[in-house]
Amino acid sequence: MNITHFVENLNRGGLERTVIDLVRAQVELGHRCQIICLFERGTLADELAQLDVPVHACRKRHGFDMAALRLARRCLRAHATDILHTHNAAAHYHAVLASLGLSIRRIVNTRHGMGAMQTASRREWLFRRSLFSTDAIVTVCEAARRQLLAAASIPAAKLFAIPNGIRIERFRTSDVESRSALVEMLGLPARTRLIGTVGRLVPAKDQAGLISAFAALRERFADCALVLIGDGALREKLASQTRELAVDGRVFLLGDRNDVAELLRGLDVFALSSLTEGYSIALLEACATALPIVATDVGGNAEIVRDGVNGRLVPARAPAALAHALHELLGDPERARAMGSRGRAWASKEGSFTTMAARYDALYAVAGARA
Repeated sequence: MNITHFVENLNRGGLERTVIDLVRAQVELGHRCQIICLFERGTLADELAQLDVPVHACRKRHGFDMAALRLARRCLRAHATDILHTHNAAAHYHAVLASLGLSIRRIVNTRHGMGAMQTASRREWLFRRSLFSTDAIVTVCEAARRQLLAAASIPAAKLFAIPNGIRIERFRTSDVESRSALVEMLGLPARTRLIGTVGRLVPAKDQAGLISAFAALRERFADCALVLIGDGALREKLASQTRELAVDGRVFLLGDRNDVAELLRGLDVFALSSLTEGYSIALLEACATALPIVATDVGGNAEIVRDGVNGRLVPARAPAALAHALHELLGDPERARAMGSRGRAWASKEGSFTTMAARYDALYAVAGARA
C-alpha cells in the first residue's frame, strides 16, 4: 500500500516519535510511505532519510493558506496515496480538504492525547465537518475512546482504540553502572537517589507540581535529586521555582536529549505529574526500563500504571500526594524493584510496538474501504 501520514510537524514529542516508528514498521512490511508536515519538517525528520521516506513541509502560514493546500494535494497525488493517515485535528481537516476528489481508498485519523473536543473551538468545529469523509477515528487508549464517544457525534462503529507501543528492544533495564554514570555526570554524591521525568516543559505536564513535591520530599530524604528531561517554554520559570524553594542544587533541567534511554537506566524512580495525558510514551519507556513509577491518575495512565502493581497512582494537582508516593517507593527499595520488574514484563507483552503496527495494518485493510 502507498501510505501518507499527515502531521503538523516532526518536532520532538510522543506523537511524532510514534509516527516515525510506525512508518519504520510499515516500510519493513513492504509499504511505501511518505510524511506531509502541515508546517515545518521538524527536528526528527532526518531520521527517515536512511529509509528513503520523503518528508514534505507545506510551511502553512496563519489563516487559510491555499498554497500550502495545493502543495499537500500535489504530494498526495504524486505518491498515489491509498491510505491517508492523519494525526490530530488540525492536520486532519487540512488533509481532508487537500484530498478532495483524489482516489484515496481509506482515510484514518488518530487523536493523540485524550482527543478532547471543545465544542466552541474553531479547530474542533472544522474537525467535525471533516468527518464526513473519514473512515475511522483512532484514540490511543480506551479512556480517550470513551471520552470522544461521549463528547462528539461520531458513530461508535467508526471509533477504535489502538494503544501506543514502543520498541521494547531499545530499552535495557536500569543498572548500577548507568546510575553511577548519571550521578557522576550531575556531580552528585555516589549514594544519591534519582527521581526523573521526561516531557516537554509545558503547563499540561505540571513539572511545577513535581518540583513542589520534590521540595517536600527533601525534608525526609536529603540524599535524593530530581532530573527533568525535556525542554519548553517553562524552562526559565521552573528554574526560578527551584531557586525559590532552595532545591536548585538538586533539581537538574537537562533539556532536550537524544539519549533518553540511557538516562532512564540511571534513575531509581520515574515520576509523571501531568494534568492530562493520552497513552504516555514516557510511561511505556519507564516500564521498559523496569523503573517503578509514580504517575497522576489522568487519561490513559491507569491503563499503563496499575496502582500497587508496577507503581502508584495519585491525583493530579496534588503535590503532597505525589511526595507521599515517592516517599513510599524510596523508602522500600525492594518493593520498588519488584514493581519495576512487573512493569517491564507487562510492557514486553502489552506495550509492544509490533502489536500496535499490526492493529493499524488490520484497520487499513478492513472491509468497507473506499473503492
